[in-house]
Amino acid sequence: GTISYKAGRYYISVLIDLPEKKSEKPQGKGIGIDLGVKELAVMSNGFIKKNINKTPRIKKLESKLKHEQKCLSRKYESKKKRGEKTATYSANIEKQVVKIQRIYQTLTNIRVDYENKSISEIINRKPRFIVLEDLNVKGTMKNRHLSKAIASQRLSYFRAKLTIKAKEHNIEVRIVDRFYPSSKKCSQCGLIKKDLKLKDRIYRCECGFELDRDLNAAINLKNAKEYKIV
Repeated sequence: GTISYKAGRYYISVLIDLPEKKSEKPQGKGIGIDLGVKELAVMSNGFIKKNINKTPRIKKLESKLKHEQKCLSRKYESKKKRGEKTATYSANIEKQVVKIQRIYQTLTNIRVDYENKSISEIINRKPRFIVLEDLNVKGTMKNRHLSKAIASQRLSYFRAKLTIKAKEHNIEVRIVDRFYPSSKKCSQCGLIKKDLKLKDRIYRCECGFELDRDLNAAINLKNAKEYKIV
């Protein structure tokens, strides 16, 4: 066992040996999964995992976190005015830091739990293969309007966990190139709509086809012919 200390609490991690499970390759239909900011995951079969960061519980905790951070800032300002060194901790500041750490830990625990349950739901549907897009998370993080939302969605962690879990259940994971126009391509006729904007949430094609933008992208990912297997 390994003991660790986080946010005023002690944790013990225990490693155990388990026999390797041998699972047969699932025979269900393959699915494409579009990961994003508006929703965590939209699947080609219509199954959607919502963005947990929009839930009242997360919003309440984030609001509380902001308030406690302001309180900590005021405590440092007060020390500065009294001529004390801000680098040195006082008992009050120590308590405030732990309070902030606990809120961070609670937020992380909620998000990790939601990720794990979402991945289990996807795996339990036993798809024959899963198709994901090679996301450029670092590149999109440079967008100051989206960086916070992308960071809180933990898309890289979600994809990594999903890939590991899929391999454990003998499910093939396909990765499509990041430049594949999954969002701009019509899943009905194949026409590529080059002028599609990020604000356009409904995909409307010249052929008359209309569908939710993310669902259209997920269907295109599922039908992609060029991909690499991980």
